[in-house]
Amino acid sequence: MTEAILLVGGKGTRLRPLTVNTPKPMVPAAGVPFLSHQLARARAAGVDHVVMATSYLAEVFEPYFGDGSQWGLHLEYVTEEEPLGTGGAIRNVASRLHSRPDEPVLVFNGDILSGLDIRALVDQHTRADADVSLHLTRVSDPRAFGLVPTDSTGRVTAFLEKPQTPEEIVTDQINAGAYVFTRSVIDTIPAGRPVSMERETFPGLLAAGAELHGMVDSTYWLDLGTPESFVRGSADLVLGRAPSPAVPGRCGERLILESAAVARDAKLTGGTVAGAGAEVGAGARIDGSALLDGAVVAPGARIRDSLIGAGARIGADTVLDGAVIGDGAVIGEGNELRGGIRVWCHARIPAGAVRFSSDR
Repeated sequence: MTEAILLVGGKGTRLRPLTVNTPKPMVPAAGVPFLSHQLARARAAGVDHVVMATSYLAEVFEPYFGDGSQWGLHLEYVTEEEPLGTGGAIRNVASRLHSRPDEPVLVFNGDILSGLDIRALVDQHTRADADVSLHLTRVSDPRAFGLVPTDSTGRVTAFLEKPQTPEEIVTDQINAGAYVFTRSVIDTIPAGRPVSMERETFPGLLAAGAELHGMVDSTYWLDLGTPESFVRGSADLVLGRAPSPAVPGRCGERLILESAAVARDAKLTGGTVAGAGAEVGAGARIDGSALLDGAVVAPGARIRDSLIGAGARIGADTVLDGAVIGDGAVIGEGNELRGGIRVWCHARIPAGAVRFSSDR
């Protein structure tokens, strides 16, 4: 196994305002762009060639990662002129792959944080002589995901997209967003048009009698598609609950990047990260949260389970609980923002204007 495709073209609509200026895979988690964690884990598993399938804000990726040599990788970038869906994106980069027709190619979704044993998935794919192998995980409530039941040998028997009724929920196994394709199978995906891997490619292969296998893996898994889960994922990386060689420091209660300035009596806990150039004032208390580069938290602020965008400013004695503050926003002193509230990029909230906000 030497190469992989990373699907990083999504707009990240559910993550706004974090993705207004930054594509979802480039939003920092534990101090570095989330994509850094995926690349580091792929490299650790033996991958040396990665093709990124880009679309939304595609121009952001290459200036940061370059040719990949800094990460021990050879990186290439292919940009979709029009959105092609997950299957179409894979087909669109096929010409950049080097594998022989019978060799495995890894495919990763760009918004999944996982402890998957990548080598084990590839090894199982090879042993089963499968056309496609899928990483599967179990969840307590699978209604928001695609169900993937398997038989006693691990062969996939169906693909059930986002079931809602009890009768439709026949398994707790879901598509976890990592795959191994035999190279020749990628060329069977229609070219030049949108294709959904979940709704067209996989069901079509199954109906045609292809060998599709699933590997259920019970290690850490989190879909980072919402602000709440993104904040949690960043904290879990800092705490060491989610594995990644790319965390820029020791795992623990907090991660403070070298250029950040944190007052001695400020308290950062629960996997909080203070990004490059961030500032935290005296007496501030921050738990399970992420301060992106250049964010400023004034003295006495209380912040929990929140994400503070790049260059945002949080006023003295302000309380944030489950809040998302966009890049460059200014929250005046003495405000209280709770319950999943999102403040747009560069918005300004005057001192004492909001005392409480619930879910909407």
